Amino acid sequence: MTEIADPPRTRRPLITSLEVLCGLLVVAVVFQQQLSSLLDVPALRTGSTVFVAVCVQAMPFLVLGVLVSGLIAAFVPPDALRRLLPANPAAAVPVAGVAGVALPGCECASVPVARRLMQQGVAPAAALAFLLAAPAVNPIVLVSTAVAFPSEPRMVLARFLGSLLTACVMGWLWARLGKAEWLAERALRRVEAQHGSGSRWVVFTESARHDLVEAGGFLVLGGLTSAVFNVVVPTQWLESLGGQLVLGVLVMAVLAVVLALCSEADAFVVASMPGLPLVPKLVFLVVGPAVDLKLIALQSGAFGRRFAVRFAPATFAVAIGCAVGVGAVLLGGS
Repeated sequence: MTEIADPPRTRRPLITSLEVLCGLLVVAVVFQQQLSSLLDVPALRTGSTVFVAVCVQAMPFLVLGVLVSGLIAAFVPPDALRRLLPANPAAAVPVAGVAGVALPGCECASVPVARRLMQQGVAPAAALAFLLAAPAVNPIVLVSTAVAFPSEPRMVLARFLGSLLTACVMGWLWARLGKAEWLAERALRRVEAQHGSGSRWVVFTESARHDLVEAGGFLVLGGLTSAVFNVVVPTQWLESLGGQLVLGVLVMAVLAVVLALCSEADAFVVASMPGLPLVPKLVFLVVGPAVDLKLIALQSGAFGRRFAVRFAPATFAVAIGCAVGVGAVLLGGS
């Protein structure tokens, strides 16, 4: 008895965010005059100006960051950092934190890199210090912070020290209090590095494209949020936080977690928020790359839920403390 083969299924075309964006751009061009007359409202004009300014300022640094990150992913052996770290976990923590200076990239990319380091034998304390430091202390982030705060060069040093201190403190805490059973088995399973030279440019292209799409989406979200802040939130509200430093710090810390902005764009967003003193803004810049909603989800997937429910709250508290301490010394409590 012969079986009748099923007819081949035709694949339905998938509509991705790229097609949606192209469609929206076409509609905007075709109906440009109608949209201009419809949206000719002072509040919308102000919001659109802020949105464009944030995106235009941040985009060059974002592109440069993902290009460098792609080159590192493709051409730097994944075990290079492991060979440079001391055997003592406590001594390896600050070395791994400082190594983040040489590895630009967003916080999304640091999670799989940290897991790979653990799988290749790096002490979890050092890998976690690198995870927190890499997206916050690299040159791309520091330069973008300097551009966002041209009249406050102290903010660059304060962000560097606050973020590096956060990474080191969390690494030392894990070295002393962390337990291996809190980490999922997949995070510690040893793997052999594969680095085929023939596919390096493919790895570079895919890594850069993925990081650009991922971080670009968060940049647009941050620009929209900043525009909404400048239009919807009265200036008096933010100015009132200036007189209540503790409330301002807590509000900006929670806001950094909820907004989940890319570390290469968050400085432009927070710099455009009027009426806030520097210390709450520094808290926003230190907390955001260390713990936010997308990072909690990524860490839960990479290291397990038992790890995430312990690591995220501890990082949140340590980041606030380090930012406030550094801000009080360098920014004069302003």
